Amino acid sequence: MAAGTVALEQPEAIRKHLVLGLLLLAVIASIFWLDSRYPALLKKLHTATSVKVKGPLTFDTVLPENPQAPLASRAGATFVNWLAANRVGMTFGFLFAAGVLSLLPSLHTSSSSNRYKNVFLGTVRGVPLGVCSNCVAPIGQGLYASGSSQESALATMLTSPTLNVVVLAVLFSLFPLQLALLKIGLTLALVFLVLPRLSAPASRVPAITASDPSLGAADSWASAAMFAATSYLKSLWYLLRTSLPLMLLAALLGALCIQLLPHNWVPTHVTFFGIFLVSVLGTFLPVPMAFDVFASYIALRSGVPVPYVAAMLCTLGAYSVYSFLVTGRSISWKTAASVYAAVCVTGILAAIATATLLHV
Repeated sequence: MAAGTVALEQPEAIRKHLVLGLLLLAVIASIFWLDSRYPALLKKLHTATSVKVKGPLTFDTVLPENPQAPLASRAGATFVNWLAANRVGMTFGFLFAAGVLSLLPSLHTSSSSNRYKNVFLGTVRGVPLGVCSNCVAPIGQGLYASGSSQESALATMLTSPTLNVVVLAVLFSLFPLQLALLKIGLTLALVFLVLPRLSAPASRVPAITASDPSLGAADSWASAAMFAATSYLKSLWYLLRTSLPLMLLAALLGALCIQLLPHNWVPTHVTFFGIFLVSVLGTFLPVPMAFDVFASYIALRSGVPVPYVAAMLCTLGAYSVYSFLVTGRSISWKTAASVYAAVCVTGILAAIATATLLHV
């Protein structure tokens, strides 16, 4: 059985385990959503035009980033600032993913053979999550390891940062209607038309060693709680040891990438190579929730050509090097590369469509 838990042998024990697991997930999600994420998103919505982006990959900084400092110093500061900016979201991502990984196998649910249905279910899970493409990566890993289909797990990962209701409200408040609708249309096409065709059957291996069946054999709440706690801790340890090193690697790669680029790295004239470059880098960079919308708005306000802004808007924040690494590690490297390429193509199409409409 996938995801490291075993079917509890008695119906009453199964019910108690599910109740405890769902309660834990509800507590984790409520604390994050009500105390952190949605208040922060709503604040950004209410002060949209005045939101500041102080770091190359973050809204705020804890270490100053001196443009004249050596590369190692600048990259180190960006690395630390990225970790500080993502600490809450990443904590939620790992804690919530561990709950999913320990709970879902007990539900005895199986993925549908209809890939479009699986994508829809993944979208329903992803939209309210409110986490960026980085913090949602462990959740996608937990979903897949616990029995969800590839397309369902990937749909959750792609829609959480791109189709969140508050982020969409910010999008419409900052950008012309045509540009906002273009981003949403291409995102929906990516999720519902392209994603079901990208995933391919892959052999699953048990994520972690199954728990001792005797832990769930009794019907008492104490036994169910012991089983749930043991299963949860095993799942959390599995996620931390497999994905936490990838998170640190992604943060380092993102910091090096952005610091190696010149300050005004976006070309001033619209060319296909420039569109390709912006799309590839936008898909690569690991940015926090809603950073894509505000960074694109600042670029637009600063005079960056609109086709490049459209490419940034459709790629930056939708996927990232961390999502790529986790998808490759947990599903397959072919699938990870395919999703990366598909997100890049949405940016290229957005830029070309914008350039055509504006006759740039």
